[in-house]
Amino acid sequence: MPDSVKTMDASDIRSKFADYFTQKGHAPLHRAPLILKDDPTTLFTSAGMQPLLPYLLGQPHPEGTRLTDVQPCFRAQDLEDVGDSRHTTFFEMLGNWSLGDYFKDEQIHWFFSFLVDEVGLDPNRLYVTVFSGNDEYGIPRDDEAARIWQELFESRGVEAKIVEIGDPAIGDTRGVNPGERIFMYDDSQNWWSRGGGLADTPIGDPCGPDSEVFYDFGEEHQDPSFGKSHPASDGGRFMEIGNQVFMQYRRKDDGSFELLDRKNVDFGGGLERIAAAAADTPDIFQISLLRPTVEALEGITGTTYEDNTEAMRVIADHLRGAVFLVADGDIPSNKEQGYVLRRLIRRAIRYAHDLGVDANMFERIVPTIVATYADRYPFLKEKEEEIVAVLVKEERAFRRTLDKGLREFAKHADSELTGDEVFVLYDTYGFPKELTIEEAQKRGVPISPDWEAQFEAKMEEQRQRSRGARKAI
Repeated sequence: MPDSVKTMDASDIRSKFADYFTQKGHAPLHRAPLILKDDPTTLFTSAGMQPLLPYLLGQPHPEGTRLTDVQPCFRAQDLEDVGDSRHTTFFEMLGNWSLGDYFKDEQIHWFFSFLVDEVGLDPNRLYVTVFSGNDEYGIPRDDEAARIWQELFESRGVEAKIVEIGDPAIGDTRGVNPGERIFMYDDSQNWWSRGGGLADTPIGDPCGPDSEVFYDFGEEHQDPSFGKSHPASDGGRFMEIGNQVFMQYRRKDDGSFELLDRKNVDFGGGLERIAAAAADTPDIFQISLLRPTVEALEGITGTTYEDNTEAMRVIADHLRGAVFLVADGDIPSNKEQGYVLRRLIRRAIRYAHDLGVDANMFERIVPTIVATYADRYPFLKEKEEEIVAVLVKEERAFRRTLDKGLREFAKHADSELTGDEVFVLYDTYGFPKELTIEEAQKRGVPISPDWEAQFEAKMEEQRQRSRGARKAI
């Protein structure tokens, strides 16, 4: 295998994926903005298939039946998970789709070949999952996908036993035995619909089993608190790097499922995660797209990533996400997309404060992020001054709030934190409730189990006073 394949970085993988599927007859699509103007049902573009939903539901696509793209994505639900080795809010999703064209055989063969022959991953380090079936809903086990995978692995000299797990919790006590390669899980793991599992699949929607691909970083990376290692575990040994959805069913009005006449394939792979696998590091913040930002932070703070891992991960992720959101028109505010952006900025500043960065962080870091992505996304360079201006304005405003809020928080940190105290910090000192709770957790301050109800009661009292004041005018 050529050295150039072995050392392929994230940018190389991105280009290689686009070239590979274009050569397979897929039309390349332009990226969708992170904020979809014509989709009020969601805050952000969170998956490559999201802009394609009308076409997956049956509408003909003007570019044909084979499509591919590299789509920037943002998932606000992962915000508080950032700080570990694999979660980010912003990421790039590699995608390819078949709209009634090819199906399982081609898709599985192509993705496997891409990972092994193009990226250079060792097939002995790859594990896959498929759907175990459900008798109640009349959905059979996905033996077809399992068979294709088994033949592929064995063609590369890799033993590939098939094992049925069902509930992922069973895997936590069972683990992985020698020779096992293909794991069958229930609909909590290997069923796709817009609503979730089988019972939550919306009426009329296309849906179907999926097959996920995992990279094995080795047993030494498994956190024993998660139980024994297996692909569906979040323990650290295995990392999901791609998911192939086979849309072959539709849920009927009576709640049952029927086969579709037109079957679709929806594939999504995490660029950052595949790059981490290529580098054989379970820490995605070490890949070529994130390491420059980490190094810039090390230079600004005079500290090391190893000594401040969580803080630098949060800052690097949140600043990257903020740069792309502002470039796509998001502005910090207290509503919807603007509120998420504001949270990103404030959390980054809070962690930077602990590292001794008291001012001008965005001015110093944004150019590094822009330079990292400028070749692929030149609009970032075109909007760099605007991005910096928006972020610097928010940074200066919040730093004043942060200093006051932290001083006041310290006065409440010697006993259980109540919702009333969270409200005071928010209402009087402008300290966001989310940061108050995070601060309490960081300092080991106990939090009242009823704090949210207490906080909302105080908010309602404030709203009532405000209404009364308006009536009196």
